[in-house]
Amino acid sequence: MKKIPYTTVRPIRSLNLLSQEEIVKLSSPSAELHQLFRECALAILNTDSHEDDAEEIQQLYADFDIRLKSQPRGVMLEIFNAPAQSFVDGTLIRGIQEHLSSVLRDIVYTDFKILAEETNSSAKITDKVFRILRNANMVRPNVSPNLVVCWGGHSIPREEYNYAKHVGYELGLRGLDIITGCGIGAMKGPMKGAAVGHAKQQITHGRYIGISEPGIIASESPNAIVNELVIMPDIEKRLEAFVRLGHVIVVFPGGVGTVEEIFYLLSILLHPENKYGIPLIFAGPESCRDYFNTLDAFLKQCLGEDISQLYDIVIGEPETVGYKVKQAMTEVHENRRETEEAYYYNWQLYIDPMLQQPFIPTHENMAALHLDPSLPKHLLASQIRSAFSGIVAGNVKSFGIKEVAKHGPYLLKGDPGIMRAIDNLLNIFVKQQRMKLGQGEGVYQPCYKLVE
Repeated sequence: MKKIPYTTVRPIRSLNLLSQEEIVKLSSPSAELHQLFRECALAILNTDSHEDDAEEIQQLYADFDIRLKSQPRGVMLEIFNAPAQSFVDGTLIRGIQEHLSSVLRDIVYTDFKILAEETNSSAKITDKVFRILRNANMVRPNVSPNLVVCWGGHSIPREEYNYAKHVGYELGLRGLDIITGCGIGAMKGPMKGAAVGHAKQQITHGRYIGISEPGIIASESPNAIVNELVIMPDIEKRLEAFVRLGHVIVVFPGGVGTVEEIFYLLSILLHPENKYGIPLIFAGPESCRDYFNTLDAFLKQCLGEDISQLYDIVIGEPETVGYKVKQAMTEVHENRRETEEAYYYNWQLYIDPMLQQPFIPTHENMAALHLDPSLPKHLLASQIRSAFSGIVAGNVKSFGIKEVAKHGPYLLKGDPGIMRAIDNLLNIFVKQQRMKLGQGEGVYQPCYKLVE
């Protein structure tokens, strides 16, 4: 494992203009903000690594540090014991320097401007998400709808990756830009394919937007195709950013994180106040037919047969996916124009406050989830989303891993039918190796226990 013992790099653009208070909070080893910046910076510099265990990464680079050094003309980043793969002949790769600057920009802006505000009404949270995205230059007026959100697993077989890349190619040929969670697998594939499609159409300013958050960036470091990166302060604001920015959503096969995203979106689409939704397409190669049959059956069992009206399933045929997305994009364009809504931010979408408040996956909160089919469908979808959010945390996030190690598996209680459906889905994910394995023997160590 090679490391760069010491180097310096200057932040890009105006980020070298920081106040003394900002520099102190970001540089003091004992400061919480410094630790957050350090962890995110390490994830950025660990790009292209095959290691996706956040704890393991922290241990491998326990001696890594990043500090801000004040200079008369701005600040300099001092980097100690950085992963060597981010450098060429001792010089930091330009794209990674951009990502590092984006992390600095978002952490500074979020801490000093966003989190400093005490109000947390639903409208204010939506406004905060908008301002973070605007500060990162993600929202752009006078541009017709063309952003496709792609969700899916980061650890997937080659066939699924190639399929996602082919779909991305079809989207790129149609002049569409890509938003993903910025990691590898089904997040990198569409971007890589779209880049080729854009090149063939001589589109020179294609957008490959990555949206991440501190709790997951270590296990899903930004891939090299991402040319616009934004770090949201928590998973809920990250998810809201996806649905506010994106115009159409394509979901490739994935694990519990992907299911969490699906239930988050379905909770929004099911809400009675939402007259207009977001076009949703599930897509995968022929080898994933059983996967989508299982997912479709699971969604129907939890939320009723009518839920299938909210999504299309396309097996194989990447060109068909591209065509359907383009058609859906045209409909979104016409709708936004008729209702005089903004193209760049989906203000008209109502998001229940329950989906906006950060869900902390403690054992108490997980056990208190109300997984009961008597709930209104949008509330039940929100509760199931929280359950999967906790499982994601127990699998890959430092907080969740530590909670499970200290107190044992999370206990999930609920309706027997829903419990059996969740258990069946998770067992299938384990068999298909879509669940992160525990340490040691390559056998999945569940971070949850289902109780009827």
